Amino acid sequence: MIEFLFFALAAAGLGWLFRRKHRQRTAAGGPAGIPGMARIPAGEGRWRSGRVYAGQGAARWQPGRGSLVPLGGALTTGVRVPSVREGISINPGSRIVTCVLADGGTIEIAVMPLDLRELLEVLPEG
Repeated sequence: MIEFLFFALAAAGLGWLFRRKHRQRTAAGGPAGIPGMARIPAGEGRWRSGRVYAGQGAARWQPGRGSLVPLGGALTTGVRVPSVREGISINPGSRIVTCVLADGGTIEIAVMPLDLRELLEVLPEG
């Protein structure tokens, strides 16, 4: 009987701690930018995680590591679901947006379906 009381108190304490942490995170606001993964050039290379930021005039891709990729003048050329092979390295439920950069290069940005509309508002269709 004492074990059940102990486990109930431990569960209540953990629930209180998780709820407190959740409230602190929601009060601080969500992180800026649209989370996703990208690869440059499109169809080649490795997927790198990072965020697309739309503020300060022009959109830009900021990978977790590495240099910033400006998306100013980039045009969206298509949206597709990932192939089975791509689904292994990125979330298979994501959507891949293919873009042509201003310098003629290409980039693919994979975002979750709930973030797709926000990304398409940042990058004009071409």
